[in-house]
Amino acid sequence: MLIGAHVSPAGGPANAVARGVERGCRAIQFFNQRPRAWRAREYTGEEAEAFRQALADSPVDAALIHAVYLINCASRDAEICRKSLRSLTIALRSGDVLGADGVVLHAGSSLGSDLDGAIERSGKMIRQALADSDRCPLHLENTAGAGGTLGRSFEELSRLLEAGGGDGRLGLCLDSCHLLASGYDVRTPEGLDAVLDGCDRVVGLDRLRSLHVNDSKGALGSNVDRHAPFGEGELGDEGCAVFLSEPRFEGLPGIFEGPGVEGKAPVKADVNKAFELRDRGLAARRR
Repeated sequence: MLIGAHVSPAGGPANAVARGVERGCRAIQFFNQRPRAWRAREYTGEEAEAFRQALADSPVDAALIHAVYLINCASRDAEICRKSLRSLTIALRSGDVLGADGVVLHAGSSLGSDLDGAIERSGKMIRQALADSDRCPLHLENTAGAGGTLGRSFEELSRLLEAGGGDGRLGLCLDSCHLLASGYDVRTPEGLDAVLDGCDRVVGLDRLRSLHVNDSKGALGSNVDRHAPFGEGELGDEGCAVFLSEPRFEGLPGIFEGPGVEGKAPVKADVNKAFELRDRGLAARRR
């Protein structure tokens, strides 16, 4: 796994690379706009060139953009749909010009409407955003399941991928916290192996493109989307070590989003602990 963290792009996307290097990251993730505001912006050619050069000169091997949380591809509100489509399209176009490995997306919420209709609406918006951008992949993230969020199961993720057109640019981002909270027990090698076998049967592991490695304040099946620092949640050190050392995750970006040990954004100590837990997990698998 290419262990990394969510970092700030303040001052320009090249600064996200520098902040990743400061933290010892092999992969980075950042928002292309303020995560809770609709004010989308597109990167200039100079910003994009500076980012690509910074990435090439660094030990960072993968870069992801996280689309903003406000996006709801399943909304029935015309204004929310308009803003969501614009924001998602700009995120994908930003990924195009930066050469990012993908845009990670929470597909949205049914907000009490029927699931079939919500998935159909989400798929339509995803297809449109892909058509209006060139090449950047889109990674649909699994969810903890509260509030009608889409993607709480592999079956829902498979339906979203199909509704989105099954485009080769479409992939998955699996979040360890969300998996546990939505009822998938990934705390042991045997448990994680069974979960990934299920994902392979329903979705196909060829769709797995990125990972979020977060501990969970919510218990197994609680549907509570609350991240915790490594070892301080329901996965604990051992569960995080299992996830970080999974052989089928080799070469994939694995992003710690926080909160970290300082209570806020990830810092170098969090990334260091991720590497330590990965090594612990690898040692345990060899025994």
